[in-house]
Amino acid sequence: MNHLKYILGPMRLPFVILPLVCVTLGVAVSVWTHGPVNGFYVVLALIGAVSSHISVNVFNEYFDYKTGLDARTLKTPFSGGSGTLQAHPEMARSALYTALITFSITGLIGLYFLVVRGWALLPVGLLGLVIVYAYTPWITRHPLLCLVAPGLGFGTLWVLGASFVLTGEYSWSAFFASLAPFFLVNNLLLLNQFPDLEADQSTGRRNYPIVIGRKASSYIYSLFLLLTYLSLIIGVVLNYLPVTSLIGLISIFLAIPASLGAVRYANDIPRLIPSLGLNVILNLTTPLLIAIGLFLGKR
Repeated sequence: MNHLKYILGPMRLPFVILPLVCVTLGVAVSVWTHGPVNGFYVVLALIGAVSSHISVNVFNEYFDYKTGLDARTLKTPFSGGSGTLQAHPEMARSALYTALITFSITGLIGLYFLVVRGWALLPVGLLGLVIVYAYTPWITRHPLLCLVAPGLGFGTLWVLGASFVLTGEYSWSAFFASLAPFFLVNNLLLLNQFPDLEADQSTGRRNYPIVIGRKASSYIYSLFLLLTYLSLIIGVVLNYLPVTSLIGLISIFLAIPASLGAVRYANDIPRLIPSLGLNVILNLTTPLLIAIGLFLGKR
C-alpha cells in the first residue's frame, strides 16, 4: 500500500480534475453545435486528457527531483510539488515509468482518433505531446513559451481536440470556448511560479516572475483574467457561443479578489496563498459554468 501511495504521489491526483472539466467543455460545445455525441469517444477523450495531465505532472516531479529543484522550493498547498521523490528517492525510476506509460496511453488514444476521425487531428495531438514532455526540461527556460504553453496544451488543445474527435471538425465555437481555459490555465501556472521564484532561478528556469519580477507579472495575471471574460463575451456577441454561456461570468466574483490579492501581495507569499487557492477554483468553476451554459443553450 505504501508503494502504491508513493506511485500516486507524483501524479498530484487532486489537480487532475482540470482535464475532466476542460473535456466537459469540449463535449458541451460539441453538443451545442452538432447535437448528441458518441459516448465511447467521450470516455476515450477523458482518459486521454487525464493521462496527459498525469504524465506532465510526473515528468515535472521527476525532472525537478533530478535537478534538485523541489528540494529548494517553498511548499504551498498549491505549488512546490508533492515531495514524494524527495522523501523516497528510490521511487524515481517508478515515477519515470509512470510518466512514460501515461504518455504512451495518451499517444495511443490519439492514434486511434487519427484513424477514425482523420489526420486533421495530427497537429493538435503532436503539439500536445510535445508540450507534455518538453514543458519542464525546455519550455520553462523560455519566458513567453512558459507563459502560454500551459493554457495552450491543457486548455485550448483539450477543448479543441475533444470537440474535433466528437464532431469530426474544428469550429469557431470550440475555439472561443477554449479561450477561457487558455487564459486561466496560463494564470494557474503563472501565479504558482511566484513562491518558486528563487528556486526556479537557481536551476536555470526563465519565467516572467524571474525576468520581470513578481509585481509586473501580477499585472499579466490580471490582464489574463480580464481576457478570460472578454473572450467569452466576444464569442457570444459574434454568435459563436449561446447567451446562456455567459453564466461563466459569475466567477468574476472570485476573479476580482484573486487579482487584487495577486497585485497587492505579489512579494508577500504567505499572504498570497488565498489568491493561489482562488486561482485553482477559477480554473475549475469557470469552464464548468460555460459548459453548463452551452448544455442549456439553443441553436
